[in-house]
Amino acid sequence: MLPGSLPLTDTVGKGDSQLVVVLCNCDGNMNPRQSGDRFRHAHISHIPEGGMEESPFMLSPLRRYAAAFVFRALAASTLFTISAHAVIVRGVVTDPLGAALPGARVQLMQGKSVAGFAIAGPDGSFEIRSTGSGRFFLLTSAPTFTPGIGRDFYGGRTDVVSRNVTLEVGSVTAQMTVTATGISTPIQQTSSAINLVPFSALQERVGVVDDLRQSPGVAAVQSGQYGGATSLFVRGGNSDANKVMIDGVTSENVGGVFDYGIVASTALDGIEIYRGPNSVLYGSDAGASVVNFTTPRGGTLRPVLNYSGDAGNFYTYRNEVTVGGTHNKLDYYGAFSRFDSSNALPHDKFHAATSAANIGYNLTANTLARFTIRNGVSAIGTPGAHDFYGVSANGKQGDQNLYSGATIENRHNRWHNLARYGIARKREQQTLFTAPGTLLMVPSFFGPYPDYYGNTVTIRGANGYSATGRASFLAGTNFPTGNDQSSLRDELYYQSDYTLSSHFIGLFGFRYENERGSFNNPGAFTPSSQHQKIKRTNYQYTLQFQGDFRNRLFYSFGGAIERNNLYGTAGTPRFGLAWVPVLPGSGLFRGTKLRANAATGVQEPSLASEYNSLYKQLSDSGDTASITAYHVRPMQALRSRTYDIGVDQNIIGQKLILKAGYFHNQFNRQVEYVDGGTLKSVFGIKPSNPFFYGALLNSLAFRAQGFEGELQYAPSSHVLLRGGYTYLASVVSQSFSTDAINNGTAAQNPNLPGIPIGSTSPLVGQRPFRRPPQTGFFSALYERQKFSVALKGAFASRADDSTFLSYSDVNGDNTLLLPNRNLDFGYAKLDAYGTYAATRHVTAFAELGNLLSQQHIGPIGYPGLPFTFRTGLKVRIGGD
Repeated sequence: MLPGSLPLTDTVGKGDSQLVVVLCNCDGNMNPRQSGDRFRHAHISHIPEGGMEESPFMLSPLRRYAAAFVFRALAASTLFTISAHAVIVRGVVTDPLGAALPGARVQLMQGKSVAGFAIAGPDGSFEIRSTGSGRFFLLTSAPTFTPGIGRDFYGGRTDVVSRNVTLEVGSVTAQMTVTATGISTPIQQTSSAINLVPFSALQERVGVVDDLRQSPGVAAVQSGQYGGATSLFVRGGNSDANKVMIDGVTSENVGGVFDYGIVASTALDGIEIYRGPNSVLYGSDAGASVVNFTTPRGGTLRPVLNYSGDAGNFYTYRNEVTVGGTHNKLDYYGAFSRFDSSNALPHDKFHAATSAANIGYNLTANTLARFTIRNGVSAIGTPGAHDFYGVSANGKQGDQNLYSGATIENRHNRWHNLARYGIARKREQQTLFTAPGTLLMVPSFFGPYPDYYGNTVTIRGANGYSATGRASFLAGTNFPTGNDQSSLRDELYYQSDYTLSSHFIGLFGFRYENERGSFNNPGAFTPSSQHQKIKRTNYQYTLQFQGDFRNRLFYSFGGAIERNNLYGTAGTPRFGLAWVPVLPGSGLFRGTKLRANAATGVQEPSLASEYNSLYKQLSDSGDTASITAYHVRPMQALRSRTYDIGVDQNIIGQKLILKAGYFHNQFNRQVEYVDGGTLKSVFGIKPSNPFFYGALLNSLAFRAQGFEGELQYAPSSHVLLRGGYTYLASVVSQSFSTDAINNGTAAQNPNLPGIPIGSTSPLVGQRPFRRPPQTGFFSALYERQKFSVALKGAFASRADDSTFLSYSDVNGDNTLLLPNRNLDFGYAKLDAYGTYAATRHVTAFAELGNLLSQQHIGPIGYPGLPFTFRTGLKVRIGGD
């Protein structure tokens, strides 16, 4: 028998640096091939000090001496050949705090076969060589840690690939964040408040609204039913103060507006919510939070096709198809879905079609090119605030949103570079087809004019106040009527980060944005404002550092300079610190992390704010005297600053974990709306067009502070319980509405004398609108091999708001305004989910929504969906 038909083993080095080299002709999984084959694999392992376990490849002493000459003759030539024609995978195995895990076993997997393995050395480092090429992943294990399954990657015969491994105690995949620092970092090493919504939580959902509510500090407010406009208020910030990223591409409108109600769960790998400003990394609009959506990647060696179809009440149905896989250097994923529902109100049908793709190609093992695209097309009826009118408006809103990015990324030893070109193309059209209600002549500040009115209704607030009357639609008399707008962005982002040591990383970033927008509103009162266009060119420069001291004290600090075409130059520093005084362990209260952050944020005004600013309206009317007298300026940057402190405490090992924190935010130069009546009373502006409703200015400032907590308990591998609570104390410190009070023009309901009302924005001393002071959530999941059941709930207390019906009754008066305090109702929304795997390829699922059938989940005037149900099947074909 040829020597190559038997495995040969030798040991190189002494002490804790010994290396065992096994040459064999196995298939990589230690299964023998035909004896005529030469050596195909080199299994290389570090031997920890004190020896190693017995191996099936160990030779008897006699056979070892007999083969010694052959081995040493072949070893040099064979190892040289392997080095020249082998994929080399190097890295370091660490725990979530970055401490090395010596003795960890790392296996290089190719499909279901072992292509090589190594034992991590004293510093956690490992190196594996294999003559195979193609798609690999790492399977890593160590005592007291859950085995880790890494993301797949490509390796060629001459490639050297760097892959570090982080092992968790309670999860097979490490919880990593990119949003916090721009660099993939274990959550345990960051000081930031972050919540991850996993892929599994989105599998049978229609959209993302309910899962966004499963996070502390977050209030999601949906004005309507399926497809209704949805805003996100994070830690008391405005709904347009959130940076939204889809696969790293800026996705909100110019100025921060983003509608979460039309985002489908299709093609979402997960959602990452960063609570707090982060303009250092993400520039304008990251004034309160960053929300990052990611698209799945193909990961199976064979193509896999998934189909999901379901139906429910309110003529609801949904179909979804996804396909994904890998082939050598290529990974691919694509998805399409269509959702339809009539909703529970007349003229409120909703449909949405979503398509997405994620294609990656390894130019080399360490250079990856990736293309992503997500396209959403939706249309919904616009019944309006149905409870204010007793009749639905017959209108439609259409949205076409496309986001795409092309990225090239390279890793060379400690140096990582990334360049991305991204686009966002967002268009929206609103049309009112026919006249709702009854046509009446209405008195106003501008004289009588015709308008349509709803039925006589009684509007009841959660604060006990009510008003009865007919409300104006403010729709005019020419039908069909409407407007359209677009928000377009091209951006180029470059990032270069260098790991100076395992304890210190530096990052430089540059961002260029070219933003364009248009707004066409034939009903605007001047020709110049009927068709408006803008263009902004923005630049950002970022420098950030992060590191740790002895894997116990973690820090990040940096700053950015933002040069915005509209508001000029702004600086945004940020600092974060986390300290682990008690390392995680299996006992009681083993694992404590203290964290603190301080940051500033900046936000550019939206297109609508620029179009409709008070400065522009006064300039158009030639009223320079009022500009001087009231110090009215062009739109400025919206600013925010924050600090927060918190603790993450393991109570019973990794089974029971408490996270709690305090935050304090200050928001200045915020935009608020001033209605036309106040403009006439204060400034004497009387536009010729009676359908001029008001203007915007940077006159609002408020503070938001509070407490947020989250508790997670996993009593067994089949049960997971989560719950959270947030207390928000927010107060307005400056508002034009209060200035109007001082001028004797405060909005008041004549039927409620002596009660000042913020008709379009909150008054000083009151809370900002639509931010409940108390919110909470819970989820309970029970999962077995063939089935799973879950119950989720979201809760909110009453919130301040307005009916926004100033000068809108049949006499052109304010009798339909109600006091702001606690105007919106509190709610408790409960949902139940279940799945059953009938076979390996077929799974049945069901969803029961709003079990209590509560109608006041949205703001006042907008009834929510009652009880809903959906049930369907998922079919999987192919895959590994």
